[in-house]
Amino acid sequence: MSGLEFDYVIVGAGTAGCLLANRLSADPGRRVLLIEAGGKDNYHWIHIPVGYLYCIGNARTDWLFKTEPDPGLNGRSLLYPRGKTLGGCSSINGMIYMRGQARDYDHWASVVGDDAWSWENCLKDFKAHEDHYRLDGPNGQGQFADPQARERFAALHGNGGEWRVEKQRLRWDILDAFAEAAKQAGIPASDDFNSGDNEGVGYFEVNQKLGWRWNAAKAFLRPACMARNNFTLWTHAQTLRLQIERRPDGGLVCTGVRVRRNGQIVDVKAHKEVVLSAGSIGSPQLLQLSGIGPADLLQRHQIPVLADMPGVGANLQDHLQIRSVYKVQGVKTLNTIAGNRWGKAMIGLEYALKRSGPMSMAPSQLGAFTRSDSTQPYANIEYHVQPLSLEAFGQPLHRFNAFTASVCNLNPTSRGHVQIKSANPDDAPAIAPNYLSTEEDRKVAADSLRVTRRIVAQPALQPYQPEEYKPGVQYQSDDELARLAGDIATTIFHPVGTARMGKAGEPGAVVDSRLRVFGVAGLRVVDASIMPTITSGNTNSPTLMIAEKAARWIVADS
Repeated sequence: MSGLEFDYVIVGAGTAGCLLANRLSADPGRRVLLIEAGGKDNYHWIHIPVGYLYCIGNARTDWLFKTEPDPGLNGRSLLYPRGKTLGGCSSINGMIYMRGQARDYDHWASVVGDDAWSWENCLKDFKAHEDHYRLDGPNGQGQFADPQARERFAALHGNGGEWRVEKQRLRWDILDAFAEAAKQAGIPASDDFNSGDNEGVGYFEVNQKLGWRWNAAKAFLRPACMARNNFTLWTHAQTLRLQIERRPDGGLVCTGVRVRRNGQIVDVKAHKEVVLSAGSIGSPQLLQLSGIGPADLLQRHQIPVLADMPGVGANLQDHLQIRSVYKVQGVKTLNTIAGNRWGKAMIGLEYALKRSGPMSMAPSQLGAFTRSDSTQPYANIEYHVQPLSLEAFGQPLHRFNAFTASVCNLNPTSRGHVQIKSANPDDAPAIAPNYLSTEEDRKVAADSLRVTRRIVAQPALQPYQPEEYKPGVQYQSDDELARLAGDIATTIFHPVGTARMGKAGEPGAVVDSRLRVFGVAGLRVVDASIMPTITSGNTNSPTLMIAEKAARWIVADS
């Protein structure tokens, strides 16, 4: 092979791409190229947990996407962060380790007609790369004095894999009080959100190691891949389109990619497969730029239609969070602790000496999963609770003590789309989530705000005299609360579904249950875009599970 020929070409060195590169290059007989449009993950703020504040909205690490003005948000447009660096979104996200609910995966298995996607069969793929701190120690004995308890936990979790899961290195009185109030409101305590049923309240576990962010590049590229002669990594290399040829029998085959690197355009050949792992925005964008997508959209931009696939870019789903802010008295929150130079200096010193404290914080520390009303058959809303408050992301902390309880609908019925705006790969696509576009989603939004108020009204929080600052107690009716949600809600950065898997011939399906693009040989999509429906929780770790599963299939098919 020449320097531009490989067995496998992986587009996108994000969460899925890093794991795929590790697994596919494990055999020295397979030559693998991993292409990343962003740079190396050598920016110090990537690795300090609180550094997400300096990575989101930073062109060094973020694609800087924005949504189209959204009717469901009363015409607002949102910033839509996506990682543009080694590790992708795992380098800028909230570090929360969350699988979702067993029913999510059983539903996928039903939709695609393949039991490989059932919870039971996905569990082993979660465990394959997991390194859970509770199982540390000789023979994985971990923190369990009771061998039976250890065995029950080990049946659900792994140890010794690449993906580190740790306990957070902090606690807050106000968050402890919120957790107790949630229990008083009928939400059970939980010490494991990842057993298949995440209903409950507790502190999130995080993808950190000794107080540092643990991203996919650390986990899967270094040192393993970097030491392999059969592995090649390109950074600052943007994939412009897929190279797709028509066979003599009329079928399509993806033979490689066209890349802009070091100011030059190069064509790279893949002898076995091209794997798209560019994410729920980048993967459909590249498919559309390459002539695979809705025919009318492609024709509008003078792109030859190779495969008319209306599902490419459709089915966009996301978790929309609604922030409630409560002023409190008699308890410290980050607002006042970090409100002066001395406080900031002490925070910095604690992190420097112990790798703990506010600088080790994930964006959200306490989580809760519950039901928006008593008729729901399972937990359908998720809370991210923080000991701080601000007007909007990126703005200064308030000068008064407060906490924020953000709640999202885990299973939205609203569907949006991602569509190219031109044939120019440098033009960001139109991202239209269509939030709150269904009556069901508006009802859950209103009900979830009432659940927040019910929790805050419990005795455990009353010593701190919580006062609703946002949204304000004047909003009470369904219509008022739904309209209010449109005014204050924002993305929690979980876009999925834009190249969804399904059965052959099913309208809207883009890939089969083995993630092969319908009608195009030699091409797979492996990232969150293949999800038929969004998982009931944060989406980073499910993306790793998808990649783990896909890697086995790719190797088997070779």
